[in-house]
Amino acid sequence: QTSAGNKAKTDTEETLVEMGAINLGLHRTIKNSKIFAFFRNLAGIIRACILLKKGDILFLQYPIKKYFTFICTVARFKGAKTISLIHDIGSIRTHRLTTQQEVKRLSHSDYILATNNKMKEWLISNNFQKPIEGLGLWDYRSPYFNKNSHPICNPGNISIVYAGAIHVRKNPFLIQLSKKLKTWNLIIYGKKEELTGWANNPLITFKGFVQPDEFIRTVKADFGLVWDGDSLDTCSGIFGEYLKWNTPHKVSFYLRAGLPIIIWKQAAVTPILEKAGVCIAINTLSELEQKLKELSSDELSKMKENTKRLAERLNQGFFLRQALDNYLSVI
Repeated sequence: QTSAGNKAKTDTEETLVEMGAINLGLHRTIKNSKIFAFFRNLAGIIRACILLKKGDILFLQYPIKKYFTFICTVARFKGAKTISLIHDIGSIRTHRLTTQQEVKRLSHSDYILATNNKMKEWLISNNFQKPIEGLGLWDYRSPYFNKNSHPICNPGNISIVYAGAIHVRKNPFLIQLSKKLKTWNLIIYGKKEELTGWANNPLITFKGFVQPDEFIRTVKADFGLVWDGDSLDTCSGIFGEYLKWNTPHKVSFYLRAGLPIIIWKQAAVTPILEKAGVCIAINTLSELEQKLKELSSDELSKMKENTKRLAERLNQGFFLRQALDNYLSVI
């Protein structure tokens, strides 16, 4: 299975290369050996530090285990600037660092790209003093487009996709949903064996794991669902609460497949999606039935057209290009 984190990083690298950036480290590879990975990463970091020159701008993808402060310090010593794109804030999600430790570490970089404006506000509220901007959405690059994403729109027969890792800590709400779902179709892409207690509901279809590009090319549905936790009433627990601050890669994955989004109203990316006209925002999953009843065929068609345009932007690296253009215009 392709890791969303790796996909976001490799897409970022591809856009940077198109913009004229040079990889100072070693090219990304996938190896199972932790020892091999350790020495390869160390070699890449040493190589980057040697090649770095005065006046360079070094782009980093955060978190970088163990070496982030060291790299930023070397860059400053050699007269280079650092831009750091945040993929994950451990002090919010895993609490392995305190907030103060994370802010202090990030402060070694000259400029920060937070995943969205909510994370930007969180950093500022916790005394982060360096220049900072919000990325918005993750770009998502793929050679495929979905030709099935614009069927005849029928609000009376809606199909909604939930795709991703199925796990007792991440999305047990699906078990409750299987017992209560009555009016719309749920298509689940993932291994249902990781959760127990499923109700036998004819409105739920299990597809198992499908490669991301295959999903983008073939999925037939009206919406993609972004929801985590153990409740139908709110997004709860570690993964659910984290939606208040992070930008789920799953959002871009759905959009790239031509699927408008159904998302928790309090999620950090909801204002971006609402402005783009590509989502239905809900406080509880229980209110979704009424929202879908009120949806007209014209509204659904418009939402899917907006999604198609946004998918093309994601494929071109639009959000990263925009963020970097803003930074370069400032300096």
